[in-house]
Amino acid sequence: MGNLELDENIEISKIFKALGDGNRLSILRLLDKGELCGCQLLAKLEIGQSTLSHHMKILGEAGLINCNKVGKWCNYSLNQSGWKRAKSEIMKITKSLGDE
Repeated sequence: MGNLELDENIEISKIFKALGDGNRLSILRLLDKGELCGCQLLAKLEIGQSTLSHHMKILGEAGLINCNKVGKWCNYSLNQSGWKRAKSEIMKITKSLGDE
């Protein structure tokens, strides 16, 4: 396995890690309805600030969300190109599993 393939696998694993948590899935479902401020996410999810920050870091590293900093808060939205890549990788895996 070459370095490029290994790097790509690491990036793909970040996407699946991000999707593998119930709180992060809830965040993504909320953001699918439109941009939200961190304070709005906190109120809807009933989690602490540090927990939200942890989840947003993972979602951001996976390329699934955008963050627009406004003062001390961030406005979050879905990253459409990140979602396109996530969908593509999911399709590749489901197709390869179906071929067996």
